[in-house]
Amino acid sequence: MIVTAHIDEVRANRWQDGTESWGLVPTMGYLHEGHLSLVRRAHAENDRVAVSIYVNPIQFAPTEDLSNYPRDLERDLALLEKETVDLVFTPSDAVMYPAGFQTAVTVAEVAKPLEGASRPTHFQGVATIVAKLFNIVQPSRAYFGQKDAQQAIVLRQMVRDLNFNLALIVCPIVREPDGLALSSRNKYLSPDERKAALVLSRALKQAQTAFDSGERDAQKIRQAMIELITAEPLARLDYVSVADSETLIELDVIKRKTLFSMAVFIGQTRLIDNMMVETSPV
Repeated sequence: MIVTAHIDEVRANRWQDGTESWGLVPTMGYLHEGHLSLVRRAHAENDRVAVSIYVNPIQFAPTEDLSNYPRDLERDLALLEKETVDLVFTPSDAVMYPAGFQTAVTVAEVAKPLEGASRPTHFQGVATIVAKLFNIVQPSRAYFGQKDAQQAIVLRQMVRDLNFNLALIVCPIVREPDGLALSSRNKYLSPDERKAALVLSRALKQAQTAFDSGERDAQKIRQAMIELITAEPLARLDYVSVADSETLIELDVIKRKTLFSMAVFIGQTRLIDNMMVETSPV
C-alpha cells in the first residue's frame, strides 16, 4: 500500500497503467465500517482503489468542531492495509490550499436547504475539495455514503454540470445493530447520549411505517417525526425534512421518490440520518 501526501506521486501511481480502472473513496479519516464498506464496493468494481484522508478545513464554519474532529492516521492506515487498498492520499493543508489559492466551487439550489441552511459555507467547501480530489486522482468511479444524502445530491449535480469523467456511486447507510447510523462523531456521545441518539432511527422507522401504511401527507409524517424527536430530553432538533429526492424541495404530498432526513443535536454532538422512499408506479 502506497501512502503519500504528494499530488505528483498520486498521479504517477494512478497512470502507471492507463488501462486500469480506479475507485476513489474520499474520507476525513477516523474510519469506521461505513467507510470500509465503500472501500470493499470500490474493490469489487475496479482494478485499483485509492482512499483520501483529509480533514478539510473549508467545509467547517468557525463555530464547528474542526480542531476537535477525531483523527487517528495510524489506526486508519492499519485498517486500509487490511483492505488491501492500493493508494492512500494524506495531503496537508499546504498541499491542498497553497499560498495564493482563491478558487471555490459553488453548487446553487440543491445546496441551499437542509444542511445548507444550517451550515451555509459547508457545501462550497465540500464541492471544492471533492473537485480537487477528482482532478488529482482522476478515478473511474468515486464512492460516497447515503448517510450524507444531501452531499451526494450536491456532488452528483457538480459531476453533471462540470462534466467530470467518472461515475459517482452512492452506497447504503451502515448502522449499528440497534439502528444508529455509523459516524465518526458518534465517539463524542456519552453513554446516556448514545442511547438518546437512537431517537433518529426511531423517527425514521416511524415514518417508514406510516408510509408503508399508505400515508402520503408529508406534513403529517414530518410533524410526527418532530414530536418523537422533541420528546427526547437530550435531543435538540435542527431540522426534519420530507423533500423531493432530486430538488430537495419540501413536499406537501408524497408522489415520487422522497428523502426523509433530519439533523439533531444530542448534547453537543450534531448527528444526521435519512432514508429514501419511493411510491409504487400506478
